Amino acid sequence: MNDILSLSATELGHKIKAGDVSPVDAVDACLARIEATEPQLNAYVRVLGDEARAAARQAEKDITAGQWKGPLHGVPVALKDLYDLAGIPTTASSRVREHWTPNADSAAAERLKAAGAIVLGKTHTHEFAYGVTTPTTRNPWDTQRTPGGSSGGSGATVASSGAFMAMGSDTGGSIRIPAGLCGTVGLKPTFGRVSRAGITSLSWGLDHAGPLTRTVEDAATCLQVLAGYDPRDPGSVEEPVPYYSAGLHDGIKGLRVGVPTNYFFDHLDSEVEAAVREAYQQLESLGAELVDVALPMPEQIVAVEFAILLPEASDYHRQMLRESAELYNDDVRVMLEAGEFVPATTYIRAQRVRNLLQQQFRKLYDQVDVIVAPTIAATAVKAGTESITWPDGSEEPLISAYTRFALPGNVTGLPCLSVPCGFSSEGLPVGFQAIGRPFDEATVLRLGAAYESATEWHQRRPEIGF
Repeated sequence: MNDILSLSATELGHKIKAGDVSPVDAVDACLARIEATEPQLNAYVRVLGDEARAAARQAEKDITAGQWKGPLHGVPVALKDLYDLAGIPTTASSRVREHWTPNADSAAAERLKAAGAIVLGKTHTHEFAYGVTTPTTRNPWDTQRTPGGSSGGSGATVASSGAFMAMGSDTGGSIRIPAGLCGTVGLKPTFGRVSRAGITSLSWGLDHAGPLTRTVEDAATCLQVLAGYDPRDPGSVEEPVPYYSAGLHDGIKGLRVGVPTNYFFDHLDSEVEAAVREAYQQLESLGAELVDVALPMPEQIVAVEFAILLPEASDYHRQMLRESAELYNDDVRVMLEAGEFVPATTYIRAQRVRNLLQQQFRKLYDQVDVIVAPTIAATAVKAGTESITWPDGSEEPLISAYTRFALPGNVTGLPCLSVPCGFSSEGLPVGFQAIGRPFDEATVLRLGAAYESATEWHQRRPEIGF
């Protein structure tokens, strides 16, 4: 079983197609890992063992009969518990929605199942995705620490080999933060690339859906299944979907990589900075051209994000907050109440500034093909930590320290890929993110694959449960 769990999702898919590995054995291996690690991690709201085994048996029959559905056929995956599955409660890790059961699959679940993927269960999120720590769950590299959030359960189970990939959502970094802290790959596609139909919303104008995976190739394979226009999501964009695996391993010789001269290297852990600086050197050795770039309007990024997020989240929760306020966790309830006090004029002004930011960011791509920066300013903190003290003595709330570098990607809607690029002296993962042009996921994936092929950070696994 450990041999199966050492495979990437793409490798497993090839072996299943060839008949070298049974989908049933793959599911059993994951369920055994989940059983071994859940007492320490608590990554899952609900494990669907019986359903997964039944789906695996059917997948084996179909593949044997020549009805292969593609590279994810028979591959075990997990869904953040914002994603609807027909007949299974979508709790959003909240008592407010503990018994709410949808009657249809989310678009992402629908597409994954149509591609033959097998759903193992629903993973924990920070309540309603409104936070960066996922308090219910722990980090597999150090179970005293946070896995990040809000897709913390997905990050924890992929890192600990409980699933070959898992779906997350990213409104203010909620795919990339747990990817960075747990040592996985995390892909936030361009806004509108992947349907959010059937996913519990945090902020309609900022929400993105995407996967956390073991390798960049796995992220490309998953995006191929997920991408495409969906009229059920008003934010979905009718944009051609390329074949992401084509050119994935073509290398990055001549690729212009933007190195930010501002914003991304203000107030960050020295070990994080060192790992990312070494990644620049590695990319340059692979043939990339490093180009200094200055981010436009940096002082506006955080303000615009929260001026949009707070009122949109509060509007979504307005009725539930009035009917069941006592069922929310205190941190989330306070944020929802605060959002009701954001004036409409502030929200409208933020939308206008956001449009200007998007225009200014796109101009950067006249100079470069992709921007590379730290994913997060710090590594995983001890559970319950509320702030970070920097070497200059200043103190920063954890939500700010963990989201600050992610927010440019959410405000602009640009595609972002977080890739493992090292470990701290305490053995905690560090990641960088590649930020690309609108709908140019192919380039950020190509850069990530080139870096991954030249390094071994993505191959490391935590020892928990083995």
